Amino acid sequence: MTGINRTAVFFLLLALLCAAPAVAQHKEQRRGPADLKDYIELLERPERDKDQKPDEVVKALNLDPYMTIADIGAGSGYFTRKFVWVLQDRGMVYAVDVEPGMLKYNEEMADHLHTPYNAKFVVAKEDDPLLPPKSVDLVFLCDTYHHLEKRADYFTRVKASLTKNGRVAIIDFWTDGRAGNLDFPPDHLVARETVLKEMSEAGYTLSKEHTFLPKQYFLEFVIAEKLRSGAEK
Repeated sequence: MTGINRTAVFFLLLALLCAAPAVAQHKEQRRGPADLKDYIELLERPERDKDQKPDEVVKALNLDPYMTIADIGAGSGYFTRKFVWVLQDRGMVYAVDVEPGMLKYNEEMADHLHTPYNAKFVVAKEDDPLLPPKSVDLVFLCDTYHHLEKRADYFTRVKASLTKNGRVAIIDFWTDGRAGNLDFPPDHLVARETVLKEMSEAGYTLSKEHTFLPKQYFLEFVIAEKLRSGAEK
């Protein structure tokens, strides 16, 4: 091997080694107990309510207490508990996450609401939320979209789980600086325009947009042909 080739290989390996931590640090799955505890505290910090405005989000979603909601990337249950409280035992909540430890905490906290409810805590695959077909009225994601890979394929698969009037709500961070300092590199974020493009590729169209969150966009989608057929009536 020539000196030039050895130098090229060295810098290639160095680049790969430097890139690996950046990928690894944004993966929540398979956290250890200490990491889970820290992450749960981050998600559940009281000051989060100021910018996340969870009660306003729930109000904007115009929930029917008899509906079925899938909270994808449910994590510690920050929004799962809001949905459980609205639906109680009249509807159904699927709390979906790839991390079993998070779902365990989520379920324990839902039990602490001391109200009857229907919920299932689903340990999903990274590329499949494992939801039953034609059963979900609202698929909800908060700060989860940017974690997914092959997102157009993922939401193409999600369509099979939606009911006739089912919709998808996506909340995620702005990429233009409005989100402020986050606990991960900003290049992991997904721009609003990219979400629109990928959801269109998956067969959805934007049906509603809410603008009251200071750090996040808040988009609702329906399956494209459903919006067209509704407009024709």
